[in-house]
Amino acid sequence: MAKNDSAWTTIVLLATLVTLADGLARAGFIKWFAGHVGASVGGLPPTPMIMILVAVYFFSHYMFASLTAHTTALLPVMLAVGLAIPGLPADKLSLALALTTGIMGIITPYATGAALPYYNSGYISPPEFWRLGAIFGVIFLAALLAIGVPLLMLG
Repeated sequence: MAKNDSAWTTIVLLATLVTLADGLARAGFIKWFAGHVGASVGGLPPTPMIMILVAVYFFSHYMFASLTAHTTALLPVMLAVGLAIPGLPADKLSLALALTTGIMGIITPYATGAALPYYNSGYISPPEFWRLGAIFGVIFLAALLAIGVPLLMLG
């Protein structure tokens, strides 16, 4: 067990990143972030507001160690921001944010528990992992914003 460098690296990286995410919440960064986002999107029609909140939620995942840490810390904040905006349908925002959680696991090596072993395996080089994560993350987010959110708003 002691010779398995990749496994130990995975454990240490994941533990460190989860601790950092918790530190962001305790330092008040999450509350500040929510206030800033809420002030920035006020006054827009509901569909663009949901698109902006989804994009912010998606890209903010770069600051979190896992989907669990990100969802626990930021989903309630994004929902609170959305619910504070008059005319924004809470059910549509909730579903759009939930769909976002399903596609953001590919953007970083620490995005999900399953990504880290791939990252540490050496099968994909670290720069290639980050490059592909960014490319596919943008593709998936664009599809959600161009197809998914407008379809949500119709229903």
